[in-house]
Amino acid sequence: MDADVPVVESGGKEDFFYENKPGELYPPAKVDRVLHDGDTVKLADTVLTAHLTPGHTKGCTTWTMKVEENDKSYDVVIVGSPNVNEDYKLVNNTAYPQIAADYEEMFRVLRSLHCDVFLGAHGNYYAMEKKYAQLAKDGQNPFIDPEGYKNYVDERERTVRAELAWQEAKKQ
Repeated sequence: MDADVPVVESGGKEDFFYENKPGELYPPAKVDRVLHDGDTVKLADTVLTAHLTPGHTKGCTTWTMKVEENDKSYDVVIVGSPNVNEDYKLVNNTAYPQIAADYEEMFRVLRSLHCDVFLGAHGNYYAMEKKYAQLAKDGQNPFIDPEGYKNYVDERERTVRAELAWQEAKKQ
């Protein structure tokens, strides 16, 4: 997304958190297409829609798409990241002053998305290995999991709110 372009093109030097961590830097890359909230990317017959879900990064992106299986259509959500990395400052963060408000926006967006099939940037978000084993075992599609998506978003929001409350109390 547009808000992460400076980070990618600087090799991480423009990142609000990793800028002073040399071990986290990488070779700069030229961004050849800048995405904005609501933009689409087409891969063959699949159309993915980008949703800005900031917080974890300023341009954190959650993707949605429609898939069909057995004459049924499903809404897929691929969550970017609703996590607060260790040592992220949610309070008085001069490099990313709106970080707490951006996390709030991210949860608002995640709750607005209709989800039948829950996926994510990391398999542990949606119990990928367990679901894959279950799929192979009984043939039912465990990836169709709207309740798992809702529960995951709820749990992540509680965790972020608890971290924010802890940091606000600590600054006093």
